Parts: sequence; C-alpha cells; structure tokens
Amino acid sequence: MTEQVITDARWHLAGDWFDVCKCAIPCPCTFAQPPTYGDCEGVLAWHIREGNFGDVRLDDLNVVMLGSFVGNPWAREHTDAYAAVFFDERSDEQQRAALQSIFGGEAGGWPAEFGEMFGPEMRGMEFAPIRIEVDDDLATWRAEIPGRVSASAEALTGPTTPEGARVQVHNAPGAEVGPGQVATWGRATTDHADAYGFSWDRSGKSSKHFPFDWTGGPG
Repeated sequence: MTEQVITDARWHLAGDWFDVCKCAIPCPCTFAQPPTYGDCEGVLAWHIREGNFGDVRLDDLNVVMLGSFVGNPWAREHTDAYAAVFFDERSDEQQRAALQSIFGGEAGGWPAEFGEMFGPEMRGMEFAPIRIEVDDDLATWRAEIPGRVSASAEALTGPTTPEGARVQVHNAPGAEVGPGQVATWGRATTDHADAYGFSWDRSGKSSKHFPFDWTGGPG
C-alpha cells in the first residue's frame, strides 16, 4: 500500500528556489551556456511554501542539494556530475517518502526531467535540520545546515538600478526550475559546503532566485 501511494499520487509543489555557485555574475548556466570557468559547483535550495503528494501535505518543508559538474548540462555536454541531497528532518515518515519520490524523479514532473538531463552520481542523502529564509521583497535569501552548508545572497544592484528594484530575467533558456518562471539575480555573500566530498568556502559569486510551481503524477 505504501509503495502504491509513493508512485501513483498526483502531486503539486510551489515555493522558492535559489542557488549560490562558483560562476561569475550572472551564472551562464541559466542562459544554457557553459559555466564561467568550465565547471561549476554550488548549493541549490528549495523551500516549499505549499505542496501535497496525494493526501500528504508538504507545506513549509525544505530541501538542499550540493552539486558539481564539468561542461554544459543543457547541451548534454557535461561530465563528472555529482550530487548530495538533504531533506528536512522535520518531515514525518509519509512526507519523507513523498519528498524522496518527487526529488528523486520517480514521481515525474520537472524534477524527473531535470534529473534525467543532469544525471548525477549521488554521493549521499540524509535528513537534516535545514533553515531557509527568503525576504518577501527578494532583498536577500539564505539557507543553512549547521556545520555542513551555508548559503546566502543579496539582490544584485548597481549604479543604474532603481532603488528597491530587482534585476530579473524572463524566459531564461536554462531555468533550473523549469520554464515560465522569473529569475532574480543576486550576489552570494556566503557559499560554504563541507559534506560528502564537497568542500568550498567563497563569496561574491553568482546567485539567483526562482519561484517554482510543479505538478506531477499519473493522468
């Protein structure tokens, strides 16, 4: 019965996604181009504002991924793709099964498409305390797993950006959350990882925020 629920439920997730990575601003990957230095590594974070997997509610849960690759995934010209995933430890047994099914690609939808394209070797998965905060006006966003991951960014601005305005891209050709969402560009203030063979500590590089809105399941 549990396996039937995991594989056959209709599901919907909507919320905030952002990354911080080693590319120069703006990260070329979002434009479906090779990364700035030929390879990329960074933190990807999802905050589910509202979601369900069948009758299982997933509101307010978080997911974080560490990832790296060489080349251009959008052109299927990449190698050495690796990832590790952290799921919110606040989730109960049903929620954990649902999150793993969706983000593992078994439940279809955009995560399945993106996972099939990226095709990383998984270095690890665990449930952990994840804190994600996104300002309503997108001035800053941040994620933290104590002792393992710290990622934060501030909205990109400059001499000709109107005060309080956001630097955004519509119809990005390499949107990591799928088509139809708007990228808001930022500058990473913290980008630290120390888990599953991923190790870096930097700031000042690229970051962007996307809302995401996904559905999947049978039918």
